Formats: sequence, structure tokens, C-alpha cells
Amino acid sequence: MAEHAFAQTDNSGVNEESLRMVSATPIGNEPVSDEELRPHVLDGFIGQPRLKAQLQLFLDAARKREVPPDHILLAGPPGLGKTTLAMIVANELAVPIRVTSGPAIQHAGDLASILSSLDAGEVLFIDEIHRLPRAAEELLYIAMEDFRVDVMVGKGPGATSIPLTLPRFTVIGATTREGMLPSPLRARFGFTAHLDFYPKEELEKLIERSAAVLGINLAEGSAVQLAMRSRGTPRIANRLLRRVRDWAIVHDLSAVQPDDVCEALALYQIDTEGLDRLDIAVLNAIVRHFNGGPVGLNNLSAMVGEESETVETVCEPYLVREGFLIRTPKGRVATAKAWEHLGLKPQDDVSKLF
Repeated sequence: MAEHAFAQTDNSGVNEESLRMVSATPIGNEPVSDEELRPHVLDGFIGQPRLKAQLQLFLDAARKREVPPDHILLAGPPGLGKTTLAMIVANELAVPIRVTSGPAIQHAGDLASILSSLDAGEVLFIDEIHRLPRAAEELLYIAMEDFRVDVMVGKGPGATSIPLTLPRFTVIGATTREGMLPSPLRARFGFTAHLDFYPKEELEKLIERSAAVLGINLAEGSAVQLAMRSRGTPRIANRLLRRVRDWAIVHDLSAVQPDDVCEALALYQIDTEGLDRLDIAVLNAIVRHFNGGPVGLNNLSAMVGEESETVETVCEPYLVREGFLIRTPKGRVATAKAWEHLGLKPQDDVSKLF
């Protein structure tokens, strides 16, 4: 089972999605897009060509003006390279980077402590910025716009506010849920970058680059097989590449052939479309037990033995995006593509359900 592939690692506190091989969430103590595989300059970043061109212009202008750039917001699904881009920005500007996350900041005082210790030009990277506490958000508004924080000294009626001027710095916020950002915070970012899922051709290039870094000899066509199963996400591509590396080491392979990739990932129950055991179980339940649907979420989750929230938030987004599943007012419906993927012939025309 794909969920049990890392049974020997410490997965305490890891959510349901991250326990899947095809999840874009980092697993426990094995960050997939770590320093080992990250490019350090914008030219080495594969994919997102329009975003790269915009960001290159943005940074070049800041360097010529000899001032820190405006604040940057990186938005998009997990695993597409937001953290990597933040590291690249700091490296391109030749300045230090301070890394924190929204959940790590419990109180406004935590953020004030970080802000007051920043040096001129330094980059502050806040991952999952949409999860900042409300009080910390309001403190960040002033810091981003006026470069000052108000430090409260004392308690009760005798408390006083001392304004502390900050050196000019750059905030880089990363979010997987841009809609949850309050408008005042979103308005304070001078540049917003939206990352999209990668086409297979760009994933092939990324896999070949990662293979060279990891010292894996991929035969022609092997990167294609990996890209097909990577769900448009670099983090998943790198994770699958590492599992193929394990397969090659155990089987003493000097070069990884396409058939080796297929065998290795078949062991983890990942098929050519990047679907794992849970995805296939959902499609099978709709097609074989409910004649293609429509079926309600509660019935579907009971059939596959998972919580309804897991099915709705973990499985469905990819199945809908890839055209295997349709959400209708009457329930979930399997498309003709889902029937064909399971090797079955569609029984009815799903268009009549709308």
C-alpha cells in the first residue's frame, strides 16, 4: 500500500494526505524538495517560464535601484516550488533569509521578535502565511507598509506603546489558499506570483536534472514514465525518483530502464496516471458499485473505508482536475475516462445528469 511505504519513519503529526506517496505534502523527516535538489539561481529553476520572466525583471529592477524589492506573495498548490523560489530570491539578491511559518507564530509578540531582529535588506519568508493569527496579521500590516512595529511595555492601565523603526526588508509569503488571505494583507504585496501545475515535458527536464544531482543513471524513456505519474508536481516527481533510486540500488542496476520505473512504482500501487490505491478505490466504488454514479459523498466514503473529508479534500481534487470524476448536484459521477482507465465500458452517457 502506498500509505505504508514509509512505515519505518516517524509520521507523528503528519496529516492524511502527506502519508500518500503521491501527496505533495512533505513526509515526516524526508523533505523531498530539500537543499540537495533545489536550484540556487533563477536560471536553474525549471518550469513556470512566465513567472520566471516576471520575477527576473522584478529583481533586476530592484538591484539597479539598489533598494530591497517590494514584498512578494507566492500562491499555488503544494509542491510546485514556492519555498525554492523564496530561497532563489534571497540568493539572487545576495541577502540572508529568515524562515518561519504561519502556524509557528502563536502570538503577535513572536512576530515582533522576528521583525525587530531583521537586518537591512534581509528576506523574511513566511510559509502558509494565511494561517497567521489575527493579531500577528495586524502587526505585519504596519511592518510591511511603514517598516515599524509598536512594542507594548507593561500591562493594564500603565502599558505604553513604543514605536520601533525597522530597516527596510522584504517579506515573501507563501500560501496554498490565497482566498483565505485578508484583503489588507494581500494588498501590501507588490508582486504576486501564481504557480501552475507542470506539463509532462517540464517535469521530464526536472527529473533528469534531479537524477543527475542524485547520481541516478536514467535510460531514455525513464524520465517520461516518472513524469506521467507525478501529477504535475515537482515534489512528487522527486519523491518517486528517490523510490526508483532505492529500487535500482537493491537490484544492482547500473541504469534505470523504463520497465524498471514501471515495476518499482507498481510496488507502491501507482499507475500510469499517477493514481494510487485510494484513488483507484474511489473510482472502483463509483463505477462497480454505483454504476458510475451519481453517488453521495457519505456513501462513497463508507464504501472505500475512509473519512468523507479525506475523500473530498485528498482524492477528489486530482480526480476532478484530470477528468476522472465530476461533481454534480446529485453526487459524484465517474466520467468515460474513468471507465476506460478501469478497463470497462461506460454504461450510460454522463451528460444526461446535468
